[in-house]
Amino acid sequence: MRAHPAAHSRLLLPLVALLLLAGCASLPDDYRDPRDPWERYNRGMYQFNTDFDNAFLKPVAKGYKAVVPDPLDKGITNFFNNLADITSAANNLLQFKLSRAASDVGRLAVNSTAGLLGFMDVASNVGLPSYKEDFGQTLGYWGLPPGPYFVLPLLGPSTVRETVGVAGDLYTDPLFLDRLVDLGPDRVLWGLAALRLIDRRADLLTATKLLDEAALDPYIFVRDAYLQRRRSLVYDGNPPKDDYDELWNPEVPALEADKPQ
Repeated sequence: MRAHPAAHSRLLLPLVALLLLAGCASLPDDYRDPRDPWERYNRGMYQFNTDFDNAFLKPVAKGYKAVVPDPLDKGITNFFNNLADITSAANNLLQFKLSRAASDVGRLAVNSTAGLLGFMDVASNVGLPSYKEDFGQTLGYWGLPPGPYFVLPLLGPSTVRETVGVAGDLYTDPLFLDRLVDLGPDRVLWGLAALRLIDRRADLLTATKLLDEAALDPYIFVRDAYLQRRRSLVYDGNPPKDDYDELWNPEVPALEADKPQ
C-alpha cells in the first residue's frame, strides 16, 4: 500500500523538531553571522553530508554520467523538470501569480504531449518560461521570515522556513502524491525518486569540482550562496535591501582628514 503524503509529513516534522532542538543545544558561545546561530551544528552536519556524498552519491553519480549518453541524460532531467512544473503551478497559484501559474500549466501540457512525457523541453522553445516555484518561496512571499540557516541531513542547505517548505512540497510532488498521478506501485515510485536524486547529483558534478577547487571555506561559500539565491527567488530576482546588507557591507566612515572643512 502506498503511503499518503500526510504520513510523510508526520514522519518528517518530528524529525525536524528533534534536529532543531539539537541545533539549539549546539549554539556556539560566540558567532559572527546572525543568520547562522547554529553554526557548530551546521558545520558538523555539513561535514556528515559531505562524507556521505563522497562515499556514496558522488561515485554513483559519476558512474551514471559515464554510462548514460548525454541525450538520454538530458531527457531524464527534462522529464523530472516537467513533473516539477506541477509543484510550481500550485505555488504560483498560492501566490496569486496567475500568469506564471498558467505558464506552468501550459508547459506541463505541451511537454507531456509534444515533448513525449517531458523528455523534450518543447515548451521553452515556444516561449513558455520555467519558474519552478516551491512552498518555501510561497511562505516567503506571504511574509514568513527565513529564520536561521539550517543544514538538513542528506538534503543539505536550508533554513527553518525552507525546511517547512520541504514538507509542504510533498503534497504536490507527483512521486509521492498518488491522488494526482498514478505512476504505479511503491517500488516504481521509489525507483523514480532514486533516479531523480542521482540525475540531479550528476548534474552538479562540475559545480562540486569548482567549489572544491575555489572555495577557501566551502561551508561559508555554500551557506552564503544558498541564502542569497533563496532570497532572490522569493523576491523574483529583485530583493529589497535589508539589515544584513548594511551589517555585512558597512560603509567605510570617512577619515577626519578626508572630511570637508
